[in-house]
Amino acid sequence: MREIITFGKYYKKRIKKRVKKIPLGLSGFTCPNIDGRVAKGGCTFCENESFAPNLGKSKKFFLNPDTKENPLLQKQIQEIEFQYSATAGYYRQKGYEKFLAYFQAFTNTYAPLDTLQKLYEHALSQEDCIGLSIGTRSDSVNEEVLDYLAKLSSAYEIWIEYGIQSVFDETLEKINRGHDSKSVEQWIKRSKDKGLKVCGHVIFGLPDETQEMMLETVQKAVDWGIDSIKIHPLYVVKNTALAIDYMKGRFTPITQELYIDTLLKAFDILPKDMVVQRVTAGIGDSSLLGPSWCADKNAQLRSIRQALIKKGLRY
Repeated sequence: MREIITFGKYYKKRIKKRVKKIPLGLSGFTCPNIDGRVAKGGCTFCENESFAPNLGKSKKFFLNPDTKENPLLQKQIQEIEFQYSATAGYYRQKGYEKFLAYFQAFTNTYAPLDTLQKLYEHALSQEDCIGLSIGTRSDSVNEEVLDYLAKLSSAYEIWIEYGIQSVFDETLEKINRGHDSKSVEQWIKRSKDKGLKVCGHVIFGLPDETQEMMLETVQKAVDWGIDSIKIHPLYVVKNTALAIDYMKGRFTPITQELYIDTLLKAFDILPKDMVVQRVTAGIGDSSLLGPSWCADKNAQLRSIRQALIKKGLRY
């Protein structure tokens, strides 16, 4: 039975300690696909004010790389301290010893470099923090940001997480992604050239994609040199463009059977030393419209683990 290398197993071997990511969501961060810089409305599966007007009723300040001043900086620093402290305390009780600050919500390089430096370095100053994991888009990084992260990586564990989703441009257009696959390839390779660890996010079940297309995305991501992968099904939540297509019968979510079969075939592509950070996702509240099997993540994991065991893999 071959052990799949999870994030926890990777660090247990690397530094002989239990390591956990601490997700952070900070005021003022948004996305160039929401604020109109590269597209409008966000990805079709993303909940935002275009489809939930109540989200945008109050005037809010949002960062972008050209912002001259950041009036939210002190608030953001306080948010880091509060979120990190509360979550680290919870995980310490479960035996975790070291942490990575995970800048998760929205696009976390989509701000001026001086703001990013202050926020990243403040996160790194938190107790038992050994590094960062930064979620972003390929159209929201530049050489200056990557050079700065590469410098940090000499002393800390630095991961940059790119949303690949699909390598097919026709799919990226359908989900209103706002960039093409060449952009993702380019910036993943530049990140790797600078010595950064890269995690790629992939979605199975995107509109009109066949299983062969989903597996081609996995193969290309591997060819581009990613160190780690997150895979999850496309599910539909309220207040999204995808929800409109779903309710009008224009989009049918992936079945659990096809998802698991595709996932098993993906493991034939992934290198044995690939760090697999996620094999599914879901949401267990009333915002989920479909598929219903995405409502119970624990049940999903049980089914996936059973299927992997039959394949000689343990996750």
